[in-house]
Amino acid sequence: MPNWGQVLNEIQGMRIDNPLDTIRRKYLNTMFKYTGRNVIAYYSGFLQKPKDNVAIDDNDKNALMQAVYGLDKTKGLDLILHTPGGNVAATESIVNYLRAVFGNDIRAFIPQIAMSAGTMIALSCKEIVMGKQSNIGPIDPQFGGMSCAGVIEEFQKAIEGIKKDPASTPLWQVIISKYHPTFLGDCQKAIDWSEKMVTEWLCTNMFLKQENPADDAKRIIEKLGSHKETLSHAKHIHFKECEELGIRVVSLETLKKKKIDGCKDLQDCVLTIHHTYMHTFSNSNAVKIIENHMGSAMIMNAPVNLSTVPVKVG
Repeated sequence: MPNWGQVLNEIQGMRIDNPLDTIRRKYLNTMFKYTGRNVIAYYSGFLQKPKDNVAIDDNDKNALMQAVYGLDKTKGLDLILHTPGGNVAATESIVNYLRAVFGNDIRAFIPQIAMSAGTMIALSCKEIVMGKQSNIGPIDPQFGGMSCAGVIEEFQKAIEGIKKDPASTPLWQVIISKYHPTFLGDCQKAIDWSEKMVTEWLCTNMFLKQENPADDAKRIIEKLGSHKETLSHAKHIHFKECEELGIRVVSLETLKKKKIDGCKDLQDCVLTIHHTYMHTFSNSNAVKIIENHMGSAMIMNAPVNLSTVPVKVG
């Protein structure tokens, strides 16, 4: 497998105008040669550029529409995900769109991290391919960086605390006064919405052929959607824990063993693709890239800070 350094050397050795784009698309096409399935990479530069607009949003639908255009829909879809998550409404719309195009024949590949709404997208697929280094995360909704379940938990503690010790009322008033009157209801609605959405996706795809899909989905939701269970929205959940939960996961390390375009197997190909995106985010203004194995792409760039751009006079 071309490792991190070897991929960088390959990029630097190219005497062409856009080596970063060329190397990414080369290995995306190699993955298509391995699987015979459509490949779309959905990558965010959140690790390199956390302050930029790197989350899932409605504009991503435009990029996915472009990536889907011209593909043979009968070949299914392998969706490579690397994202911190984002807007739940946009996530719902994206999943509905992809499933309308490809039906249930969608696999999620997670080379490193797909958190929050990224995990929700992965759970909508028929299976999730993960390596030893891969992680998904909790799916409990957040409002302004605050856990909706955590907010409700704090209100419940306030009620219990005041019942137990009425003298503590002033203290709890200070704590919960930071929330506007309808915020608690909004938090509960967000939780209900997310749980209903992911339950439906699991029951109609990943768990469709199981004896009790609703029960299996409930077990996943109770774990991944519980702030009390996961403790932190940033928790990283590995392959083994996913397997123990009953999520249909496939080990990246066990996939096809043959050499194509310098990759010794599909695992090597997927990890090489991941390296190419990490190098792109580190060496360009790109903050989000959505592209397919045929080279069709939409690249979102960070806005240029004009105050730092040199001005030529005369």
